Amino acid sequence: MSSLYTRSKDLSYTRRSPSDLPLSSCSLTTRSLRQERTSRVAAGLGSTSQDGATDRGLVRSASYTIPRETPVVNLSRVQDKADLQNYKKMYEGALAENKKLKSRMEVNKQELTKIQTQLDKITQKHDRISEMVLETEKKEKRVLEKQVSEMEEKFKVLTNLKSENQKLKDENGALIRVISKLSK
Repeated sequence: MSSLYTRSKDLSYTRRSPSDLPLSSCSLTTRSLRQERTSRVAAGLGSTSQDGATDRGLVRSASYTIPRETPVVNLSRVQDKADLQNYKKMYEGALAENKKLKSRMEVNKQELTKIQTQLDKITQKHDRISEMVLETEKKEKRVLEKQVSEMEEKFKVLTNLKSENQKLKDENGALIRVISKLSK
């Protein structure tokens, strides 16, 4: 397709008029013809003059005296300077915001490291305390196991003593009976 057609979103092509095209896309002759036409219109000259050569001379002199592109270029330069200043302001604003964010990020990093060290200290302290508690529990368990084993042995001794005591009572009762039979 040529540059006279534009493609829309729905993929259909529409024809553009030559006046819609930028000046750089038109050929040099088309541009000069357009300038001559606009110059004639601006100067009030018609194309139906008797002397074509003088008409063209006037048109050419009129086209040189009426600078069409100069105000547009100057306006675009002024606009470019304003845009450049706006971009500079936006860039400076973005830089300032980046600096603020970086400083805030550094503060947050410092706080994070401080909190991590505190967490590590607390974790170490908790580990030490839990180890101490575990050790004391182990000691208490050993002590209790010793006491239980001693009590079991005492209980065994006690049961042995009870059984011996019962034997002695039985023997004592038998001896009393024998003595009472002998004394009769």
